[in-house]
Amino acid sequence: MAINPIDPQSGNRMSQLRRSQRVCLRLPIIVLREGPGTNVAPEETNTLIVSAHGALIQLALAVEVGQRLIIKNKKTLEELVCRAVTLGSDELGKRQVGVEFEVPNPRFWQIAFPPSDWSPRGPDAKAPTPHSPPARLPLRKASGVPPVAEKKLVDKT
Repeated sequence: MAINPIDPQSGNRMSQLRRSQRVCLRLPIIVLREGPGTNVAPEETNTLIVSAHGALIQLALAVEVGQRLIIKNKKTLEELVCRAVTLGSDELGKRQVGVEFEVPNPRFWQIAFPPSDWSPRGPDAKAPTPHSPPARLPLRKASGVPPVAEKKLVDKT
């Protein structure tokens, strides 16, 4: 049976099949793609979504599913080998590319992922807090004289 990513029921099954939590996170990276011969084409870009197993990134570089890439975390300068696993549609010269690490590495992004058994419906999850309006500053009592004029009067006496 094929899983339809648009069908909400099969979407639930897809989320159960996920190996790690996904986090929307924009991090600067450099993607290196080996070209013909020994040419290497680098591209500076950002992540859109990260997980312990890879990321969703936006690339202008032409890549194919299964192609090996190197992702370099610009903050730590750490590099990991990955492969392109999904290709999105081309928008304004860039394409969303899903990449998967050859070896899962939850520490590569320098964030703490929720545990694998975490659920927003779990007993340890916090209940949503009710929205309260922002605190207001106390209003100053209006006197007939503007504050600047009051200061001038005080300075003269």
